[in-house]
Amino acid sequence: MNAVSASYPAPAAQPEWAVELKGLTKNYRATGNGTSKQALKGIDLTIPRGSFFGLLGPNGAGKSTMINILAGLVIKTAGTAKIWGYDIDERPRQSRAAIGVVPQELILDPFFTPRELLDLQAGLYGVPRAERRTDELLKAVGLADKANAYARTLSGGMRRRLMVAKALVHTPPVLVLDEPTAGVDIELRQSLWAYVRELNRGGTTVLLTTHYLEEAQELCDTIAIINNGALAACEPTQKLLGRMDRKELWLTLDRALDEVPARLFKYQTELPEPRRLVVRYRPSSDNINEVLAAIHESGLVITDLSTKETDLEDIFLQLVHADRA
Repeated sequence: MNAVSASYPAPAAQPEWAVELKGLTKNYRATGNGTSKQALKGIDLTIPRGSFFGLLGPNGAGKSTMINILAGLVIKTAGTAKIWGYDIDERPRQSRAAIGVVPQELILDPFFTPRELLDLQAGLYGVPRAERRTDELLKAVGLADKANAYARTLSGGMRRRLMVAKALVHTPPVLVLDEPTAGVDIELRQSLWAYVRELNRGGTTVLLTTHYLEEAQELCDTIAIINNGALAACEPTQKLLGRMDRKELWLTLDRALDEVPARLFKYQTELPEPRRLVVRYRPSSDNINEVLAAIHESGLVITDLSTKETDLEDIFLQLVHADRA
């Protein structure tokens, strides 16, 4: 048991849900000449313990409001929220100790060093000096050589990684990453994800919000999409990707075409370039062998072929646009 969890009664067993929301609602009152806004509309959501969970949505969808409620920074209007089995209203101290949040904003005192910032954060959570992991965390996020440099001298990517270390000083079972790789270069992004994956394999539940949809598709086992304050989808990643029954064949031909061959009219086919043909078909109803046979019967000779399957961006856009319709 870590230093933080030792200060309050732990649940009899590890909870099934790392985060559990029921009817979570947030209304913002009108100010000045503005209008009131319902940022969250009765969200029901459960995040399994140990999962790598993605929370996606366009700007203004309600993601940050939800995270700020969990972090104790915004007061909900209605509904319930539990973190690691602790109700955020009934057990605020315990629920906040069970979560570490890496916000979008880089909030660091420029006159402290990384070592001082982590020690201070650990002290605020009541972690005894003998049990602090300052050097371990600095090494894990690649800042051991900057331990005694002022925070103001760190690059944007280094500051982002320092924010991750700050969120982990009290060893929370739930880690929330709100756009953690914004402004981080590719190499640093990969090292950050390697560390977060290791945390997840060790049992830490990770809740990720990101606008890099390829990251969510690669990292998350389950994805929820929120739009206009409501939950548009919440499914295992592979099941979500299976929603759109479409594949594309991109063909490079040995000669230029003036038009799409009649034999291929039954498929969604287009000719973006004289020697490039795109054939779209539905795997549920169209056999790939029949598609290739139709191409052969059209007298086409293929010099190169590639395929494109549905990705998370397709699903995301479909759900968001459907909600606006």
